[in-house]
Amino acid sequence: MVVSLGDVIPDREVVTTHGKLKLHEYVGDGWLMLFSHPGDFTPVCTTELGKIAHMHREFEKRGVKLMGLSTDDVKQHEEWAKDVEAFGGSPVKYPIIADPDRTVGQELNMMDPDLKDDKGHPLASRALHIIGPDKRIRLSFLYPGKVGRNMDEVLRVIDALQLAENHRIATPVNWRPGDPVVISPSVSEEEAKQFPGYMVKTLPSGKMYMRMTSIS
Repeated sequence: MVVSLGDVIPDREVVTTHGKLKLHEYVGDGWLMLFSHPGDFTPVCTTELGKIAHMHREFEKRGVKLMGLSTDDVKQHEEWAKDVEAFGGSPVKYPIIADPDRTVGQELNMMDPDLKDDKGHPLASRALHIIGPDKRIRLSFLYPGKVGRNMDEVLRVIDALQLAENHRIATPVNWRPGDPVVISPSVSEEEAKQFPGYMVKTLPSGKMYMRMTSIS
């Protein structure tokens, strides 16, 4: 079985550049950003791993651990990390899963259905899962191999997820930290009026569902 949005990730042991790790234990009481790459020593992947290494403190501030995955072995990951560090200018402090037999990538729904290596073996897609303290996948991105990810957008959605985790709100289109947010429909009107900066947008339908708050 493969996992998808809302599913608990398998509590399996993985072999990484930091030794053997159990996924649930590694997540602990925090959050995890788990991201996969088609292969080591490839250009787009090198830019992405370098950017993630450079932004390590931003993830750390949010209580988010990092873990990469590629279908190569640990020795290749360790050699590749030297290139990543030289290109990106920051040390790679996070573990990278070695998955030469593709079992981890298959379980985590991170394999590309069409992309193959020169031996015809499947490669990982450019997938990214945000996993919460409950070990469930809270958000997933899936990019084709030719398109690099936007790590500023990844940070934005982590901020949105964590804000919604602590308050009964949802973030509207193009939300950035500090912007007003939407009060959840499950919140009663009496409760909603207690939210800071409570405001209702009047609409032609007359329905009072656009309730905003300045919680941030």
